[in-house]
Amino acid sequence: MFAATDFQGPAVQWYALSPILVLLGGALVLLVVSALVELPKRSYAAVTCAVAGTAATLGFFLWHDVSVHGTRSLVGGALGLDGFSVFLTVAICCAVLLTSLVADDYLRREDLDGAELYALLLLAATGGVVMASANDLIVLFLGLETLSIALYVMAGSHRRRLQSQESAIKYFVLGGFASAFFLYGVALTYGATGSTSLVKISDFLANNILLENGLLLAGLALMLVGLGFKVAAVPFHSWTPDVYEGAPTPVTGFMASAAKTAGFAALLRVFVVGFGSYQADWRPVVFVLAVLTLVVGALLAVVQTNVKRMLAYSSINHAGFILVGVQAGTQRGISAALFYLLVYTFLVTGTFAVVTVVSGRGDAATSLDDFRGLARRRPLLAAVFALLLLSQAGVPLTAGFMAKFEVISAAADRGSYALAVVAMGSAVVAAFLYLRIIVSMYLADAGDATGAVPVPFSAGLALAAAVGFTVVVGVAPSLVLDITRDAVPSLAAVPATAVTTTG
Repeated sequence: MFAATDFQGPAVQWYALSPILVLLGGALVLLVVSALVELPKRSYAAVTCAVAGTAATLGFFLWHDVSVHGTRSLVGGALGLDGFSVFLTVAICCAVLLTSLVADDYLRREDLDGAELYALLLLAATGGVVMASANDLIVLFLGLETLSIALYVMAGSHRRRLQSQESAIKYFVLGGFASAFFLYGVALTYGATGSTSLVKISDFLANNILLENGLLLAGLALMLVGLGFKVAAVPFHSWTPDVYEGAPTPVTGFMASAAKTAGFAALLRVFVVGFGSYQADWRPVVFVLAVLTLVVGALLAVVQTNVKRMLAYSSINHAGFILVGVQAGTQRGISAALFYLLVYTFLVTGTFAVVTVVSGRGDAATSLDDFRGLARRRPLLAAVFALLLLSQAGVPLTAGFMAKFEVISAAADRGSYALAVVAMGSAVVAAFLYLRIIVSMYLADAGDATGAVPVPFSAGLALAAAVGFTVVVGVAPSLVLDITRDAVPSLAAVPATAVTTTG
């Protein structure tokens, strides 16, 4: 006969965790059902869109809940519910939804029909949402690994392309080193502060002065290395062009959007919020990383001849702009970074959707020459691509212009005028990259690339969403800016109450 014992566990607010549960449950259901029942191939994309849309809708309801009841801690302080995590949850779900639409025709075109890629998309999104919500460094690491492992497999999911397999191996090996750096940084931080909870670390640093802080600074440096790899910041960017070129093109778009969003979510929550009292120590390092990322991304992008590699270095340059907002470390800097992440999600997913359509079977047609004369073959597709590229270049009345304007303004408000000047200079250099592609589409002879370029219905929906968002937010940026200004990350103390069960 067992004696009655009291077990105290953390109170679990299931409704607050509903987006994570929906994404994870959707992935598991897709895998189980597809293994037992043969379903129409198009149904996998539809289910994935429905799951991502449901999670995003729950995010909107949770936004109202946070605005009424405020920030709170979940699962014993492991996760936090605030406007920051809810906003990024919706952004990641948008990336999943757009990628699913683009991948629908791509997988059938490549004879890769199956639920695996869609399940991996949902699992990666689950990891990204956990990273955006994490109030504990160990939980953040678990989210990082969930996201990363899913991305490794997706990068190598095209089994008949050697480049896809090669990109997965490179990403896996380098990503393993980056994860080890991050985890070692967590260990050093624990040694310096006695906790991995961001709430406790923040309280400890606010109430104690470390006379010997070398251990803590080393931990911060190593964590910055790990997260810098995930967001493709220079000098941790070497994997980006090869992986972006080799991975299936819809997967590349997802890596450039959702993975970058999750990485910056972790950077903002850990450094700006958890280690806000140490801004004098980490801001100069982020300043240098931002300058290197802006310059290297812009300069190396203009010398590429493969469009996917061009966009890879462009993604690095965009990471530099977001780092400008992180470096500011202010409420406006955080708001600008969040605005940039959402805008870039639509821009880059739409851009890679066009590349997916044009590249043809096997992702074979991704060189700049393959886009020559596209305006004559498919004028509407070329116009969509040109608009998305011009928005990335920062042309006024587009969402990309407002994103760049906000981060540069945040840097200027903080007094980082040199960084603001470097950012504007890199934008001018990067504009040459986008103009090269546009000139190739509109002014160059088509040459041998004279075949028709059919646009699948699902990919067309994704492109319409990307273009619509770019135009609407470019004309009326306050629709999103007002939301990002309220999506400031915060740390909530662990509630004192607990659930007691007797057995």
